[in-house]
Amino acid sequence: MCQLLGMNCNVPTDICFSFEGFSARGGITDDHKDGWGIAFFEGKGCRIFVDVNPSVSCPIADVVRRYPIHSTHVIAHIRKATQGEIILENCHPFRREMWGRYWVFAHNGDLPDFNPTGMEFYQPVGNTDSEKAFCLILETLRQRFPKQPPLAELYPVVREITDKISEKGTFNYLMSDGELFFAHCSTKLCYIIRQAPFAAAHLIDQDVTVDFNELTTPSDRVAVIATTPLTDNEEWTIIPEGKLLVFEDGLPLDLV
Repeated sequence: MCQLLGMNCNVPTDICFSFEGFSARGGITDDHKDGWGIAFFEGKGCRIFVDVNPSVSCPIADVVRRYPIHSTHVIAHIRKATQGEIILENCHPFRREMWGRYWVFAHNGDLPDFNPTGMEFYQPVGNTDSEKAFCLILETLRQRFPKQPPLAELYPVVREITDKISEKGTFNYLMSDGELFFAHCSTKLCYIIRQAPFAAAHLIDQDVTVDFNELTTPSDRVAVIATTPLTDNEEWTIIPEGKLLVFEDGLPLDLV
């Protein structure tokens, strides 16, 4: 299946270190060679890159590894196709507008025989189960709320539609509008919170070490979310199966 990477933080931060290890899974340390993509929120804007080539050999991915784009919300994906051709429109993350904001979504899993009906506004461009699921989530929210509600009202509805889609198969996903950051674990997802006192971290997939104490201030806080841990000298938190988390300013919120 595919692999997910997300970042949510309290100050704009680059994801170069994490993406260095993550992108290696697209052809070196794993066989996710069917495309990749990454989205960076900058205010209400969203900078997005997708490509059908493996992330380890794609020149665009090399730019992302080396160019420190700073953002508080990042979603990345490397694809191992289960449904849909290996074409650009099937590469994650997917992006749509709702309530005057961009929403971005990436999925890891498989939803066999998933063909939602009653879609009035959002339609998939490609032919993946993932994009269908994203369209269904947004369609449900748009029909339920004419304008963006507070999180206390939004979360239960996202939880409800997530549970219904999860009945169809494996549904790990990341979703954000640049303010809210949702992470759902169906089978496999974990996270780490980096905050003071910072220390050095070593990647699993590349022999690269970064001392975050040299790159941060004491008030910085960064949450990194991934399908499996990216480093071998830090303690990652495994998200329980069926859990839907919302991250804000680099921390998971305590929502029922």
